[in-house]
Amino acid sequence: MAKALGHRLEKLQGLRGMVDLLPDQTALWQEIEATARNHFQRASISEIRTPLLEATELFSRGIGESTDVVGKEMYSFSDRSNRHCTLRPEGTASVVRALIQHGLINQGAQRFWYSGPMFRYERPQAGRQRQFHQIGIEFLGFTDPRSDVEAISIAWDLLRKLQINDLTVEINTLGNNEDRLIYRQDLVKWLEEHRDQLDKDSKNRLATNPLRILDSKDPLTQNLLKDAPTLSESLAPESVKRFEMVQMGLSDLGIPFHINPLLVRGLDYYSHTAFEIKSDQLGAQSTICGGGRYDGLVEQLGGAATPAIGWAIGMERLVLLLSKTDSLKPREGPEIYVVNRGEQAEAFALIIGRKLRQNDKAVEIDLTGAAFSKQLKRADRSGARWAIVIGDQEAHENEITLKDLRSKAQDVSKEERINLETLLMRFA
Repeated sequence: MAKALGHRLEKLQGLRGMVDLLPDQTALWQEIEATARNHFQRASISEIRTPLLEATELFSRGIGESTDVVGKEMYSFSDRSNRHCTLRPEGTASVVRALIQHGLINQGAQRFWYSGPMFRYERPQAGRQRQFHQIGIEFLGFTDPRSDVEAISIAWDLLRKLQINDLTVEINTLGNNEDRLIYRQDLVKWLEEHRDQLDKDSKNRLATNPLRILDSKDPLTQNLLKDAPTLSESLAPESVKRFEMVQMGLSDLGIPFHINPLLVRGLDYYSHTAFEIKSDQLGAQSTICGGGRYDGLVEQLGGAATPAIGWAIGMERLVLLLSKTDSLKPREGPEIYVVNRGEQAEAFALIIGRKLRQNDKAVEIDLTGAAFSKQLKRADRSGARWAIVIGDQEAHENEITLKDLRSKAQDVSKEERINLETLLMRFA
């Protein structure tokens, strides 16, 4: 019995890679989310929310069976009806599924944004957990290269709005299906000739997903790839022209970029433009935003052929970057702190707090019943500009003492006794 009780009282911990966001951290996340929401509204992008749990087939068909995400990292299981389910590892496939299911894909071009948690069974590290969060956009039904430029510019401007500087944009083109088929053949032939110099993961990818070898993080493989054939050598003239138009558009907007011929992104559905926005302050996890065009995905998931482009920003990496660049905003405290002690005063404090909140004021009521001196110390630490002090005598006379906690002026009274009506008029 004692052993069973001890087991019940054992301290519980969150799962590895599943991180709590405490109030101070949550305030920063809310600030980022609010900035993003306003930014997207100005660009006429509507929010869409999809379930965390989807059919496993959505991701195996959409992302690709040969990718690390599907092959190694997904949280998948069978539910009680023996349906194969997966916690979403990324947002694009879910958005596309929703648009197809609800017929929105047939209503013309669409612009959506989403946010929320994703799940991948990876090794936890700074800026990436097993439950991680993304904010992303998806443009569907747009073929013009200007849609690529606008998508990249919206990401760039959002990050600049968050006061993040020293960013670099890397772009590449993956061409169309025919371009990649030709290139794949050339690349595989070259890699086979250098197989003995490849790292283990790259050797495994050679038969399943050779283009992903270009994204290898192994230093020896990276050095070897400097001499590999490039996709640009296999591009059709129209693919070359399209990529040139994207570059011209970015230059016209004053967005600095450079071409990275090894940039392929990690998912099978990308085509034509691929891009990443990076920061050198994040070390190995330098990518803060990544995306590209995925013209074949909608059809691959059962919809009509639809051109599309999108991107996602990793929230954890974004918060980590903000903490390194001193762009963090302190948690906003209350504007008014209500100090109260005594039976009548405590009841009166609830009335005052509620009326002030109805006037759109941020109010914190001290509910401890502690001595006035201790409550006033807490009021000062809260960051509030004003303290309302109520004792039973004040409550009986329908009055309060208003104390200015931040005034430095000598000619301004830091404390005054006023009635409730005057208080409400003061903070109307």
